[in-house]
Amino acid sequence: MRLPGADGRLRAYTPRTEPLAVSPGTALTSRTVFSAAHVVADSFADVSPDSPAAVDWDATLAFRRHLWSHGLGVAEAMDTAQRGMGLDWAGAAELIRRSAAEAKSVGGLIACGVGTDQLTDPASASLAEIRKAYEEQLALVEESGAQAILMASRALAAAARGPEDYLEIYGHLLRQATEPVVLHWLGPMFDPALDGYWGSSDLDAATETFLAVIAAHPEKVDGIKVSLLDAQREIDIRRRLPRGVRCYTGDDFNYPELIAGDEKGFSHALLGIFDPLGPLAAEAVRVLDTGDVKGFRSLLDPTVALSRHLFQTPTRFYKTGVVFLAWLAGHQSHFTMVGGLQSARSLPHFARAYELADGLGLFPDPALAETRMKNLLSLYGVAQ
Repeated sequence: MRLPGADGRLRAYTPRTEPLAVSPGTALTSRTVFSAAHVVADSFADVSPDSPAAVDWDATLAFRRHLWSHGLGVAEAMDTAQRGMGLDWAGAAELIRRSAAEAKSVGGLIACGVGTDQLTDPASASLAEIRKAYEEQLALVEESGAQAILMASRALAAAARGPEDYLEIYGHLLRQATEPVVLHWLGPMFDPALDGYWGSSDLDAATETFLAVIAAHPEKVDGIKVSLLDAQREIDIRRRLPRGVRCYTGDDFNYPELIAGDEKGFSHALLGIFDPLGPLAAEAVRVLDTGDVKGFRSLLDPTVALSRHLFQTPTRFYKTGVVFLAWLAGHQSHFTMVGGLQSARSLPHFARAYELADGLGLFPDPALAETRMKNLLSLYGVAQ
């Protein structure tokens, strides 16, 4: 196969012929691990980038059953599902209802995102409107039977005057929650509109506010998800959490070391990269369940190059690579995304993603992946 490089030149690549041998296995015990899952677009829907999302529900739910079969939990209606980047609140609400019902039917672990994206003009929303929007979504997730993940809000980032507004809004929501929730700190590298979250662009100051929210209501916080791509900051926060509050790493650059942990603790996981890595990640954690840290790292460390490639700047477009790999792996019949986001990465980016994923043996049918990659190359004018 001829693949284009970042320098514009074509290079020869020989695809592997056998996948990595990984089968569904027993439940994970030493870590709680969620994969933030993507949605599959309806490729036959007559839509434009500005239209409401058209979702292929059968393929979307089938992918979730795939993750559950390997012992992973599903983090639903999160950033990886193009929340706020193609998937509006109406689509997210339907996704939550359907996935929660599916989880119940198969005994799968599920947690769902709670935000404020139903606001029609988030840039000018009042704190009262933001609180009401959060309440509406929290009620829906709790009624579905799923655990709630309180996501960062673009509207709150725009409206908050300082740390006190975050303390008030989150305190209100935590008092109202019927079950412990996960708090999600999504950094501006994933969404520039979240710069200054927790009341300051100074991450040290923001961390203090974040921890103050947790300290005021530790019984209502199951855990935190930290997505700042800063391993040392996550470790520092992890060590300051109240007893019983878990840290779920959202660091798609440094997850092997954070999950493995150290003598003072470890992180659980809630990761977008565990969408394409699902079976391999689950197998690695099962090895860790036996106490074999070295074996765990030997399986997961080689995946970091792929993750760093998919999440390279601009990081918010990592979803394009995730869906691309799902198509190559045969989890969906097409490479189309809601909002037309399949156009967000370049052909050299796709080529390198294919090469790295193929090298890891991630494709259950390497010949299918090769054929689909060649079809894409041909579409871009690269003759084989």
